[in-house]
Amino acid sequence: MNNFGDLIRAKREEKEMLLRHLAAELDIDTAQLSKMERGERTARREHVVELTKILSLDKEETLSIWLADQICLLLAKEKQALRALKLAETTLSK
Repeated sequence: MNNFGDLIRAKREEKEMLLRHLAAELDIDTAQLSKMERGERTARREHVVELTKILSLDKEETLSIWLADQICLLLAKEKQALRALKLAETTLSK
């Protein structure tokens, strides 16, 4: 699962931005951004916020997608993943 990376790549290409130009705006290596788009590296929160500005993305939606990818990465190999998510949802809803 790499919904965040797919979103970033699609919006970057839609705006006809080169990978190196977007990386420069984020002040990161081109390779690092490329890995984020491919789901091989996770973006830092501050980069996500900056990307929403640069690519004109909805901040709340983009952060939600990024967080969902983080959760999936953490729980991907856990047998109790769904149960843990339900418990977390209950806790967060309070």
